[in-house]
Amino acid sequence: MQLSIDERYMFRCLELARLGLGHTAPNPMVGAVLVHEDRIIGEGYHQRCGGPHAEVNCLDNVRPEDRHLIPASTLYVSLEPCAHHGRTPPCAARIIREGIREVVVAIRDPFPLVDGKGIELMEAAGIRVRLGLMGKEAEWLNQRFLTFHTKGRPYIILKWARSADGMIAGPGPSRTSISGQATRALVHQWRYQEAAIMVGAGTVEVDDPRLTVRPSPSPRQPVRIILDPRLRLYAGHRVFDPEGSVVICNVLKEGTEGHLRYLRLPPTEDLLPGMLQRLHDLGIQSVFVEGGQKLLEAFLKADAWDEIRRITARDKRIPGGYPEPAWAGMQPLRRDIIEQDMIETFIHG
Repeated sequence: MQLSIDERYMFRCLELARLGLGHTAPNPMVGAVLVHEDRIIGEGYHQRCGGPHAEVNCLDNVRPEDRHLIPASTLYVSLEPCAHHGRTPPCAARIIREGIREVVVAIRDPFPLVDGKGIELMEAAGIRVRLGLMGKEAEWLNQRFLTFHTKGRPYIILKWARSADGMIAGPGPSRTSISGQATRALVHQWRYQEAAIMVGAGTVEVDDPRLTVRPSPSPRQPVRIILDPRLRLYAGHRVFDPEGSVVICNVLKEGTEGHLRYLRLPPTEDLLPGMLQRLHDLGIQSVFVEGGQKLLEAFLKADAWDEIRRITARDKRIPGGYPEPAWAGMQPLRRDIIEQDMIETFIHG
């Protein structure tokens, strides 16, 4: 499908915004493009949390010989410019000072301190604001940020690897490797893109995972979350190594010990709602859930998930193993083949 002129520039905004994946949380990914008479004179994106926003980088990247064109240009931005003082000054105020007369915005920012206020501020200054261009694409890009602020919980990705006969682990107590080397490398990329990785205590006991991004050292390590209600794990497990912070969700203890953070949950039969609320309160925007079977099934049963990434090793069988989580299933959004592994992506709703 051929894009209109406006869509081409907004598509460029989304391309730029995606460069911030894994670096901006808990902030959104945002791209901005400044156009004068069908020529891009400036562009930028939000590169890291705490750094300048996309609009500021875009305006700062305009060459000196083009700066006089700014008031006669149109600014395209994938998310509503902010209107509050946070770690950086408000972008809407900068846009007004630059004298820009037209701004095209893909979607509103649901963050309570913004949520329409940036648009109102620009319109009050006489700027023409057009809202909604490529809105669905912009929402998909920032699904983590939007879920966090609209549903009051982290964006949840469930991931598991299964054999051709539907098993996720072998029959014995030792770890069973299922997916291939190339797929395992991809999983480390997935980990890097999320705020946190989660497993249950049973997976720690059997697999003794590090839950880190490798190769190490990585520029950033996600928070490692362990659901261990009765604190049965001991300090010798590799997941407790000080390569990054660890959050231990339990019903017995609250507090911090070095890089370990204990979250005490209400001792109810279903720990999931309380756990998601506590993780939201910590500002954890997304969680990559890697198992085991009981934990994955708890998310599925509660319908508390947004995305599933299921890996099938098509040339491997595990007789007598543990089956994959019970799930009614649906048609995948996409299928990818990496060597002997098939990766299926499912999106909730």
